[in-house]
Amino acid sequence: MEKIKITLKDGSVKEFPRGTTVMEIAESISSRLAKEAVGGEVNNKVVGLKYQVNEDADLSILKFEDEDGQDVFRHTSAHILAQAVLRLFPNTKLAIGPAIENGYYYDFDSEHRFTQEDLEKIEKEMERIAQENLDVERFELPRNEAIKYMEEKGEAYKVELIENLPEDAVISFYKQGEFVDLCAGPHLATTKPVKAFKLLSVAGAYWRGDEKNKMLQRIYGTSFPKQKQLEEYIHRMEEAKKRDHRKLGKELDLFSIQEEGPGFPFFHPKGMVIRNLLEDFWRKAHVKRGYEEVKTPIILNEQLWHTSGHWDHYKNNMYFTEIDETDFAVKPMNCPGAMLVYGRKMFSYRDFPIRMCELGLVHRHELSGALHGLMRVRCFTQDDAHIFMLPDQIKDEIKGVIDFVDYVYSIFGFKYHIELSTRPENSMGTDEEWALAINGLKEALEEKGLKYKINEGDGAFYGPKIDFHLEDCIGRTWQCGTIQLDFQMPQRFDLTYVGRDGEKHIPVMLHRVIFGSIERFIGILIEHFAGRFPVWLAPVQVKVLPIADKFMGYAEKVTEMLQDLDIRVELDDRNEKIGYKIREAQLEKVPYMIIVGEKEMESNTISVRSRDKGELGSQEIQPFIVGIQEEIQSKTL
Repeated sequence: MEKIKITLKDGSVKEFPRGTTVMEIAESISSRLAKEAVGGEVNNKVVGLKYQVNEDADLSILKFEDEDGQDVFRHTSAHILAQAVLRLFPNTKLAIGPAIENGYYYDFDSEHRFTQEDLEKIEKEMERIAQENLDVERFELPRNEAIKYMEEKGEAYKVELIENLPEDAVISFYKQGEFVDLCAGPHLATTKPVKAFKLLSVAGAYWRGDEKNKMLQRIYGTSFPKQKQLEEYIHRMEEAKKRDHRKLGKELDLFSIQEEGPGFPFFHPKGMVIRNLLEDFWRKAHVKRGYEEVKTPIILNEQLWHTSGHWDHYKNNMYFTEIDETDFAVKPMNCPGAMLVYGRKMFSYRDFPIRMCELGLVHRHELSGALHGLMRVRCFTQDDAHIFMLPDQIKDEIKGVIDFVDYVYSIFGFKYHIELSTRPENSMGTDEEWALAINGLKEALEEKGLKYKINEGDGAFYGPKIDFHLEDCIGRTWQCGTIQLDFQMPQRFDLTYVGRDGEKHIPVMLHRVIFGSIERFIGILIEHFAGRFPVWLAPVQVKVLPIADKFMGYAEKVTEMLQDLDIRVELDDRNEKIGYKIREAQLEKVPYMIIVGEKEMESNTISVRSRDKGELGSQEIQPFIVGIQEEIQSKTL
């Protein structure tokens, strides 16, 4: 195999196989050289964080904007946090401190209870550590020496971690100034690049996540190379709090989660308006694209789940019951039911592709601590489709679904990125089948000219998948749509068709969702629009507000006119001042308010106020109706 020569600052040369990462290099060379490999010069190029060898045998710099780059940056930040805590609270014992999405945390065992004032002091000390520009040095110790080293420091949690490492594990430490931590790395070369810190909160956390162990204090934080990036992140966090779908869902009276049904959402009348609109849009879009809707039962015989493979791969997430002394399962997925629908009769190759769609209610057992409003529930409706096809139709069907997903997301103004997830460890099928399936997805994406990221080992147990991660208006991403290519399930259910040769063959199938879950998609929409739904999706599109009771008759006439045209309208007939009625309508985020008084009644006009544009002034009724109907019809954002 061709070797890559890596020249370090001291002039020495090391050789590694193509594809070697900096972590592998750091584990194989001395502590001083490891530091240079992570943050020095390689092939006369400055390396900021971490690098990998590309196809041309050159070394490419990994930047903070890269996911792995952020992990290294935040991991170093966690060490700076721990160092600052030890400087201010010397009797504190260290547990663990990993990088996490958008930040990091560190768990501490301290008799002192950390307060908000403490977090501010710790932040200032972290800034000093960064300014000290401390070199970050890696070194290794044999197991016995490593245990002794941590025992002498009084770090019992670190001793336990070392004792639980595999016998052949490399036991490495990272040192910055007076601070040393057990760590696999990698890290930045110095503390200097970490210029902007923010400690976010303190929470309790059991050691190793076990409630039988001691409760530790977990400090959460985030960090960035620039203060501006930190300020933008804090702004997004504050905006996310305002947009929390649980808060808005209550304020707008859309849904609730009741104590009697944890994880099982209740949709209120206004929430049902949104849900029905989404489902109606979904159905019409599917009819246009040649899908036929089916409905399969919620409870099916347990044996079915053995056949499908879900029993071996998913039983811990399923609910069970017994009927007539026979074991049944509540479905966690819709696909086995679709297999039974297909298997009801024999198809010919002329019938393909067969596109079945289903708004199927599924139930999955989620731990109570994982439940989160509509985003993580125990029952939800998947907008499933199962496409049965001939092998030579695979590429065109995948491309058709990609176009469909793009159309749906564009309606709501979502941008998205794509990931291709490959074979997981616990999977069904042969290497040949998986290679064929992965290549089919790749070719479809490449023919569409779409960029995608490989997500190794994250496919479904029966096949690889394309995942669509949509981006909301404050930059958060949500995995919703997916296309899964499956050679396994048709075989397991012995599904066949009569081919051109008159013989029986096994079809190929796609599993596909676009919304993903109706419930979760509604939660995303609430946060994306901050409850200010576009007119076509708003539960109430118009509020009619009479200034006084004597104008109620005219207000009722306007209300009936809009109702007759299927415009969702409410009449506020309360004996309240008009200013109060307007404020209430604004809090309800109604797109349009029609205010009627003596002037409007006498001239047969209306005074219109827009949620988004403010006062629109006096108008005749008919032009207003034409305008709002155009907004509804075109699904204007």
